[in-house]
Amino acid sequence: MKVLIVDDEPLARERLQRMLGELNDYQLVEVAGNGEDAIQKVEQYEPDILLLDIRMPGMDGLEVAGHLSSLEKPPAIIFTTAYDEHALAAFETQAMAYLLKPIKQTQLAQALARAHSLNKAQLQSLNKDNDSLPRRRSHISATNAGHIDLIALDDILYFQADQKYITVCHLDGSVLIEDSLKKLEEEFGDSLLRIHRNALVSVKYVRGMERGAEGRQYLTLKHCDEHLLISRRHLANVRKMLKSPLA
Repeated sequence: MKVLIVDDEPLARERLQRMLGELNDYQLVEVAGNGEDAIQKVEQYEPDILLLDIRMPGMDGLEVAGHLSSLEKPPAIIFTTAYDEHALAAFETQAMAYLLKPIKQTQLAQALARAHSLNKAQLQSLNKDNDSLPRRRSHISATNAGHIDLIALDDILYFQADQKYITVCHLDGSVLIEDSLKKLEEEFGDSLLRIHRNALVSVKYVRGMERGAEGRQYLTLKHCDEHLLISRRHLANVRKMLKSPLA
């Protein structure tokens, strides 16, 4: 069984490497120090199991697991964590494998033996059950032909809905995702501005407003040539945002 270790602490990675080396049925294929690196190495090495730290700067372990769950054959995941007993109740409720730091050799062997793949429903329930865990992603992911495209939230210009898909327009292009604008609006809060029933824009990239030839108002964005229609329903909120000192 091929194993990938993901932890931002070098000493924690080294400890797991030593312990894994004492188990005959498992092969360490690589280590990763952050969430983005972990996703790249999962695609490169196709491990069977991830030993995945939860608390990491930037993209944490839960977000990594969420992005990987979109793969056709995601690896099994064992979360490693220093959370207390109360927080771990959520993991037990969702039947997720986890190891509490400091990890012992016997516990590692047992967890590896029962590791299994997770689905999005389990991960979403875990986020709801445990208020101590972050709920806001640092990246949006799109899966295409088995490859995961990661787009940092800071690079996203706008989201626009079209039937069952949403176009994510970002600084380097665009991708399609299956999501809902309502969920995105709830997750990312004040960093996004609703300008139409089918469009959310990133507040940080808003440039201004222009009137079209037919009298309708359009939003202009930095680094973007498109003019996005503002619905009459949302026009007042857009004007209010533009007048804000932070705009």
